[in-house]
Amino acid sequence: QLQLVESGGGLVQPGGSLRLSCAASGFRLGIYAINWFRQIPGKEREGVSCISASGYRTNYTDSVKGRFTISRDNAKNTAYLQMNNLKPEDTGVYYCAAGPYSLSVLPRYRYDYWGQGTQVTVSS
Repeated sequence: QLQLVESGGGLVQPGGSLRLSCAASGFRLGIYAINWFRQIPGKEREGVSCISASGYRTNYTDSVKGRFTISRDNAKNTAYLQMNNLKPEDTGVYYCAAGPYSLSVLPRYRYDYWGQGTQVTVSS
């Protein structure tokens, strides 16, 4: 089965950390850029970070720069989003997608694979 599966979400206090994983099965993740998006209640889906297929290029939305780090291990067919110093406004559903390298949210058909999302809640 060809799929992306996110994991690692949960409830964390402000200032805490989480590491999200995006694992591919049935296909080789290393030929795709990986994009992380989030859906915050009441807002449009936004791009959080992206990493090129090789891992040499990365990009972040301004609100997470210095706090989030995107990475990938192509040998493990997995990408990661390390989130530190989390804030309540980071609360939302986080998705990963495999496809073109773009921080902007492109039409869904532009991506080859989407994950089902993982909930991140930052609250005291």
